[in-house]
Amino acid sequence: MNDADDDLLENTRSEPGEVGLVEPRDFIATGSFTFDNGQSIPGFTLRYETYGHLNAARDNAILICHALSGDHHCAGIHSLGDKKTGWWNNLIGPGKAVDTNQFFVLCANVIGGCQGSSGPSSADPRTGQSYGITFPAVTIRDMVRTQKLWLDSLGVKSLYAVIGGSMGGMQVLQWGIEYPSFVKRMLAMATTAREGAQAIAFNEVGRQAIIQDPEWNNGHYPKSGGPRVGLAIARMMAHITYLSDTSMDRKFGRKAVAAHHKPAPATDVSELSMEGVDPVAPATSFNVQFEVESYLRYQGQSFINRFDANSYLYITRALDQFDLASAHGSLETAFAKVEAVTLVVGFTSDWLFPPEQNRAIAISLLRAGKRVSYAELSTDLGHDSFLLESPQLYDLVRGFLN
Repeated sequence: MNDADDDLLENTRSEPGEVGLVEPRDFIATGSFTFDNGQSIPGFTLRYETYGHLNAARDNAILICHALSGDHHCAGIHSLGDKKTGWWNNLIGPGKAVDTNQFFVLCANVIGGCQGSSGPSSADPRTGQSYGITFPAVTIRDMVRTQKLWLDSLGVKSLYAVIGGSMGGMQVLQWGIEYPSFVKRMLAMATTAREGAQAIAFNEVGRQAIIQDPEWNNGHYPKSGGPRVGLAIARMMAHITYLSDTSMDRKFGRKAVAAHHKPAPATDVSELSMEGVDPVAPATSFNVQFEVESYLRYQGQSFINRFDANSYLYITRALDQFDLASAHGSLETAFAKVEAVTLVVGFTSDWLFPPEQNRAIAISLLRAGKRVSYAELSTDLGHDSFLLESPQLYDLVRGFLN
């Protein structure tokens, strides 16, 4: 799809308070696209969803940017009886903080992703085979530039706001730098202008878990296979960084899995067996014994059923290489062209992108003479705080947008 049409302006049916049924769409760019590294591909696809209606002036659009493991489905449901709502459904909808009665809300799966957008698992039209690791390296800037082409195709004249957390927050900052006159407001949460060594280290261990899995096969594997064990381990470890010690202790503590409890086994991954505790097993048994172990194995198993290992490699590398200060000489110089009013939100228990990294963004914007506010929310839910129920956050978002 390359043009806005009448159906685009009214494409959801919503119940009070909920977006309701939604359908993903595809933007197909047919011209060659050149990535930051100089490599090109003959066109690309971005899968996206929209909620609410684009107004006559086409200036009430709010772009939602997703995090590493997110995708285009951030609100509503895909079918009746579907209990799985979009990942930010608590924030987006009629009368919610991002009010779809007022705004036209859009979200696209990033370039390099694996949920319908072009990425390593996509077919290269020149060969008919999956790109694999021949897909060009992706940057946060590449993500934003492809999103701009998509929004132009829809006839969006400007963004009322661009909102995102974690990797989504990186995209928010890049939007304000790359297209300053197009973006009116920026709202970045739980993010950073560049990762610290610890975050890079966690990403590298995850990548090595994938690469060292024999089924990775130098990035060449069938869609039904691949390094499932390595990807699950990468997800398990990364998920720990999204939480906090306090929240994990409150939820799991040292609770043992009941002897009769046997969650569904991991498909074709014997190493990730979800077997419950054997009541007569010795103390050295390596089956699941604690609830937190069962939870992490579940997270790993569910992730490999929806995510591509090569995309994980590409996107985590994009996170590591995002460094606005180095790219522009300093953060103040990076933000020199920003015109948007900005709100940066940090969370006290976020140890992946801690409050001081969020605060540094706001301070640099102030030093660059920009209109910016900083809010720090006290929470014990860790990095994922921006995704979870939070009346305080909702009030902040609603107030900022209005």
